[in-house]
Amino acid sequence: MGIGRYIAHGAAARGANVAIGDIDDEGLRQVGEELRSFGNKVIAMHVDVQREDDVGRLMESTFGEFGTIDYLVNNAAIVPHFSWGGPRWPKVRDMDLEFWTRVLGTNIQGSFLCAKHAIPYMERGGSGHIVNLYGGGGPIPPGGLAYVLTKEALVTFTQYLAEEVREHNICVLSVDPGGAIATERAPEEARARMPGPESVGDRFFLAAEAGMEFSGHLVSLVDGELAIIR
Repeated sequence: MGIGRYIAHGAAARGANVAIGDIDDEGLRQVGEELRSFGNKVIAMHVDVQREDDVGRLMESTFGEFGTIDYLVNNAAIVPHFSWGGPRWPKVRDMDLEFWTRVLGTNIQGSFLCAKHAIPYMERGGSGHIVNLYGGGGPIPPGGLAYVLTKEALVTFTQYLAEEVREHNICVLSVDPGGAIATERAPEEARARMPGPESVGDRFFLAAEAGMEFSGHLVSLVDGELAIIR
């Protein structure tokens, strides 16, 4: 849902076949039906991105059905939504190991596993784009450490992975969505004062066509075009 749903809709509207994975079965069913209305091939599969067998099955099914994997968006994450009015996460001294492990496992390990299992199929096709979704935050007030750590780690992951796959013409980017948004699941108060997923504009679709000079970088949308932030 949220940005992921927006990206999937935009890709389908542009004629792409789309595969989505999530642990939310009802959300998968709903978005899968929406995507099929575009008339393209759609895969909507229950996937826990922390589980390698789930991720491997999604990529295998996608390649088997579509014959190619051209574009991967690593969007799955545990997000605090402080801007919606949610509570700050625990400080390190009070944080359960299980919570810490689940955040890192979803946000970082999930991106690693999806990239790991998509890359061989992209190599077969001689090209591809991998996008890791960035998200910001600051140290004050405390409570965002685990989330921000994972997103900064993905910038480094992007930088180093880009060099591993450059020879195969695979472009790896981190994309800044442009700020906090309120999805359809946000409280009504938050939706009234914050932009929705559509505020990300075309950045994810431009990223799908980005040249190799962008590979390894964090990018955002500036004056309607992709721009390297770092």
